[in-house]
Amino acid sequence: MSLPVMPLSRPFASGLHHFPATLRAKCFQHRFSGWLSNSFAILAVAFTLAQSAAFAAESTPIKTGHSIASLITASDTADNNSPLHIALRLQLQNGWHTYWQNPGDAGDPPAITIKADGALQGSTQAIHWPVPQRIRDSSLMSYAYTGDVILPLELQLHPADQNADKVNITAHASWLVCEHVCVPEEADLALTLNKGMPQPSVQAPLFEQISQHMAVPSPYTAIFSPDGLLQLTGKDLSPTSITDAWFMPEQQGKIAEAAAQKPVIRNGSVTLHLKPAANFSALQSLAGIVVLKDKAGTERALQINASPGTPTDTAENTFPASTGFIRQMLFAFIGGLILNLMPCVFPILAMKALAVTRLGHAARREQILSAVCYASGVISSFTLLGAIMMAARLSGAATGWGFQFQSPLFVGMICWLLFAMALNLLGVFAFSAVSINSTPHTRHNLWNDVLTGVLAVIVASPCTAPFMGVAIAGALSGPPLAGLTVFAALGLGLALPYLLIAICPSCSRMLPRPGAWMVYLRQFLAFPLLASCVWLLWVATLEGGAFIVALLGSGMVLLGLAAWIHGLTQTHQNIWSDRKRFALHGLALLALLGTLGLLPALRQQAVAPSSAQGMTLPEGVEAFSNTRLQTLQANGKSVFIDMTAAWCITCLVNERVALDVPEVRNAFKAQNVTLLRGDWTTHDATITAFLRQHGRDGVPFYLFIPANGTPVTLPQVLTPGLVIKTIRATH
Repeated sequence: MSLPVMPLSRPFASGLHHFPATLRAKCFQHRFSGWLSNSFAILAVAFTLAQSAAFAAESTPIKTGHSIASLITASDTADNNSPLHIALRLQLQNGWHTYWQNPGDAGDPPAITIKADGALQGSTQAIHWPVPQRIRDSSLMSYAYTGDVILPLELQLHPADQNADKVNITAHASWLVCEHVCVPEEADLALTLNKGMPQPSVQAPLFEQISQHMAVPSPYTAIFSPDGLLQLTGKDLSPTSITDAWFMPEQQGKIAEAAAQKPVIRNGSVTLHLKPAANFSALQSLAGIVVLKDKAGTERALQINASPGTPTDTAENTFPASTGFIRQMLFAFIGGLILNLMPCVFPILAMKALAVTRLGHAARREQILSAVCYASGVISSFTLLGAIMMAARLSGAATGWGFQFQSPLFVGMICWLLFAMALNLLGVFAFSAVSINSTPHTRHNLWNDVLTGVLAVIVASPCTAPFMGVAIAGALSGPPLAGLTVFAALGLGLALPYLLIAICPSCSRMLPRPGAWMVYLRQFLAFPLLASCVWLLWVATLEGGAFIVALLGSGMVLLGLAAWIHGLTQTHQNIWSDRKRFALHGLALLALLGTLGLLPALRQQAVAPSSAQGMTLPEGVEAFSNTRLQTLQANGKSVFIDMTAAWCITCLVNERVALDVPEVRNAFKAQNVTLLRGDWTTHDATITAFLRQHGRDGVPFYLFIPANGTPVTLPQVLTPGLVIKTIRATH
C-alpha cells in the first residue's frame, strides 16, 4: 500500500514541521529582513528545536538500511479519557516492500511494542492493519505495503505519576523489507508528549489518509464450504456492479495464496474458488479481507468472518458445463490413454497381453463381453479412487494422487498380491480349473476381466502421465459430480486400447494366433512382477524401516506355501480323494491366514515408522523445504524443483535418465542452478501444499524457477536435452 508522502523533503523543513504555522511564518520572515535579524532567527529556531524535539508528535526519524522509521501521533498531547492514536511510520526505498499480518507465501509481518510512562502509562502491540497490495513473485504471492507505510495502533493510557506533566513513549519495532533480497531491520523509537486535552498534530492528516485504506465490516453474509468455496450474498451484488473479487485470509497457511480464485459473480452473490490448504475443512471460521472491484476500477475492502455452510449457487457447484470442465475431461482421457505406456503399468502386461491375444480369434460376443468387463473394472476403480480422495479432502486430510502408496500397509499388500500373481503365471497354481483355451462364457472368467481392470488401476495409480496432473487437480478442486466424471474419463482412456481391439474386427485380426508360445510368454512375464515385488519391498523399507523386510518376506513364504499346496490339489484333482484334498486345502488356508495375521504388524509400521530413513540424496542435490527455497530465491539463485517418491516408477526413471546424469549435473553447475528434491514417499504436508499450490495433486512434478523470469513447469516424462534446454533458455 502506498500513501502520499508529506511534501517536506528538505532537512530544514522536515524539522520545522513540528512547529505551529505562525512560528514557521515568523521564522521565514526574519530570514529575509537582514543579516542581523536573520542570525537571530536562526538562533531562535535552533533554540526552539532543541526545546521541542523531546515534545513532538513524531519521534526522531531513524534511517535503517532501506527505510526511515519513526513514531507518529495524531495529537501533540495525551490524556486518559481517550486512546492515543499512534503509528509506526516506515518510509521505504523505491522497489522495496514490507508485509501485512499474513505475509502470504513468504515474509514476516512487522512487529512493534509501545510503552508509555510518566504522567500516564500504558502499552500496546496490536497493529490495525491497512489493506495490503498483492505482489506476485514467480509462483509465490505476498501481501505487502510499499512507499510511505503507516501502521496505526491505539494506546490506552491510565494515570500514573500525578506530579508529572509529560508522557514518555518508547517503542521497539522490527520489520522485514524485501526487493530481490529480504533484509530484517529494527529501530528503537521515543517521543514525549505533554499531558492535556488532545490537540491535532501536523501528523493528523496521515491518520485520516490511512483510515481510508482500512477494511470496513462486510454488510454481506459470508459462508465457506470444506472444498474451498467462499460465498458472499447480498442484494446489491451483481455482475453490473462488480467485475472482480479476491480474498486475503488473516492467517497464513489456510489457502494456496497464489492459486487463481476464479470469482463467479451472479445477481445476489459472489463466489470465490479458493484452493484449500491442509485441515481447511476443520476450520470453524475463516477471517480475512474480500476486495470487490467495480467497472471504474474502484476497490472496496470488506472485513469478513465467514462461517461453514453450503453455497446456494447450486447451478455452478453441481456440474459446470464450461470449457474448463471440457478441458479437464479431455486431459483426463488423454492422460489415461498415455498411462498405458508408462513404466508403472508394465507389471500388468502379463495378463493384458495374454487376454488380448486370446481375444483376437474368439467369438465376437466373447470379445465384447471381456473388453466391457475389463473397462468397467478400470473405470469403476478410477471413480472409486477419486471418491476416496475427495472424501479424504473433505475430512481435512492432505491427500494427493498416489496417496495410498504412502502407507507401508498398502505397499505390503500390493507386494503380496503381485507375488501371488507371479506364482500363478509360473504355473504354481491356477485361479480356476479352466484352461487358457477354454471358452470363457462362465461368470468366473468375466469376473477375472473385471479384477484385471481393478488391478490395472491399483498398479498404475502411483504414476502421473502427461496431462493427468492438471486433470486430477481440477477434479479434486471442483464440484464432486464433475470430479468423479473426470476420473471416469481417466479410466476410459486407460481401457480404450482393449475396447478398440474387441470392437474393431480389423484390429483383432492383426493379433497373432494362440499357440504354445503363449505358455512361455506367460511364464516369462512373471519376472516383471517379481521385479516389482523387489521394488515395493524397497519402498516399504523406506516408509517403515528395516523390520518390515522380515514381515513382508515372511508373508511371501506363507503365500508361496499356500499357492504350492493349492496347486498340488489342482494337479492331482482326479487322483487324490476328497478327504485328502480337503486336508490340503485346510493347510493352504492356514498358510493364507498366517499371511493375513501379519497385517496388524504392518499397520503398526504404517502408524509409527520410527526407523524410516527416506530417500538418499545424491551429491549436489538438496532436500526441498520452503525455507530453503525462499533463501535461494532471496539470494538470486535459480532453482529446479523435483517432487518425487520411491513408489513412483516414472519419477525414478526420470531421475536415472534425465536428472542424475553427468551432462545435466554439469549444466546445473554451469547455469548456477540448485536442484531441490522433495521426497513424497511418506506423507509430507509441506510437499502436498506445494503441489496443490501449483495445480498438481501427484508426482512426478518438475518446476524450474529462474532467478529472473517466469517459472516453467516441465512435463512428467523428462529427457536430458529437455532439462538442459529449459534451464538455458531462461538464462
